[in-house]
Amino acid sequence: MLTFANALTAAGIDPAAVRLLRHHKVYPGGRTPYSLWRDHRELFEQYQSTQDPERRAYFAAPCWASFVVPPAGDTLFVGLYSAALAGLVPPDMIDPLTGMAPGTGKGRQYDLYNCRRLDAMAEYVGRLSVDWGLGTRSWVQRGDGGAKQIVALTRQLEEERFPGFTRFVTNLSALEAMPKGWQEALRSARGIYLLACPRTREHYVGQAAGEDGFLGRWREYVASGHGGNVGLRLRDPSDYQVSVLEVVGTNDLPRIGEIEALWKRKLLSRDVGLNLN
Repeated sequence: MLTFANALTAAGIDPAAVRLLRHHKVYPGGRTPYSLWRDHRELFEQYQSTQDPERRAYFAAPCWASFVVPPAGDTLFVGLYSAALAGLVPPDMIDPLTGMAPGTGKGRQYDLYNCRRLDAMAEYVGRLSVDWGLGTRSWVQRGDGGAKQIVALTRQLEEERFPGFTRFVTNLSALEAMPKGWQEALRSARGIYLLACPRTREHYVGQAAGEDGFLGRWREYVASGHGGNVGLRLRDPSDYQVSVLEVVGTNDLPRIGEIEALWKRKLLSRDVGLNLN
């Protein structure tokens, strides 16, 4: 069995001198450490450089090996860093995932570490995945602790493949955290979509016929909470689940109102849903 500790040793690094950090929490707006690393590497490094002082002993090692968790797949290696405690986080520093000062709500000022990306094992960044094991709550572990089996090594960093319009399901809050390729696919297509309320189980059928397709229409809901729909204005805003019911081609766009009406009939969204027209 090939393990991450084997890979460290092969690179001339003592596993005992390394802490393994698995960043996996989902933050407001659907943002994750993975999406931050994927789109903004420097902000990801800023994010991981602030840590809770009550856990200071966990980080006491000269090197950190950082991992993130993609939406589908195993734990992905994203870099080896030198790490040294520099002091406390400056009062004006903002966590790029929460939009607030690091440690807000904890009642204590967070530690700041000087993290510098190392060249060692750079060829594996974004390509090597491990099985973290059962202890997923233990997101900081010793490099010479439980063996992390290497389960995948791809030729190059690969963006998650778009699942296709009929299989696509997400929440409005997660739109901006989606891969850029997914956003472009949804921007380029027009058609009929479904909003489903996770609280009441009610649904709403709508059409996306504008220049920015499904993505542009759904962003209107994020911005206003109701997208201009009368039925949605009359209720509390919700983090609706969104999905595509049907993609409408250019030739059929003049009939998109008829197609939308047919879906409303099929799903009874005027009778038991949120459509008022």
